[in-house]
Amino acid sequence: MRPPLVLASASPQRRAILQTLNVDFTVRPSGVQEREQGPGPEVALENALAKAQAAVEEQAFEAVLGVDTIVERDGVLYGKPADESAARATLAALGGATHTVHSGVALLLPDRRLTAVASTAVTFREIDETLMERCLRSGEWRDRSGAYAIQGMGLALVRSVEGDYQNVVGLPVATLIDLWPALLDG
Repeated sequence: MRPPLVLASASPQRRAILQTLNVDFTVRPSGVQEREQGPGPEVALENALAKAQAAVEEQAFEAVLGVDTIVERDGVLYGKPADESAARATLAALGGATHTVHSGVALLLPDRRLTAVASTAVTFREIDETLMERCLRSGEWRDRSGAYAIQGMGLALVRSVEGDYQNVVGLPVATLIDLWPALLDG
């Protein structure tokens, strides 16, 4: 029997993806302080593991899923911008270039711990002032690594995606299913 899934995240995107997969789960945000320095894959995985561990309830028969997504370009990490000015600087840095979206996935099961990192290359078009203003006005930059939502207005920024699109949204489905095929049981 598959243990019940607990999503250690308040992300509406992650919830929506799991709902699309018809997976039953509960939400238990962890509220941990996220690391923002270091190699992207390592930071994403460490943050995902910290989120999952903080959401574990002792003696509970459950699977706790922690996920963290971070954007990296040329060794620089772009997390969630603090304000509109930081969002503008992030989008300007990503414009006309390719960046990598890394998602760390940590699944804590009653009898083992499963972890993985998914990486997706995203190439942005040049961002002129009109497009920049439109993206900033949308407010989608709030609480988003890289200051954009690919499933929203951020789609106008994208020239191409190489890899798992859902990873860029916030939950690398293929990686999660490869890690834990039982996710789709029941």
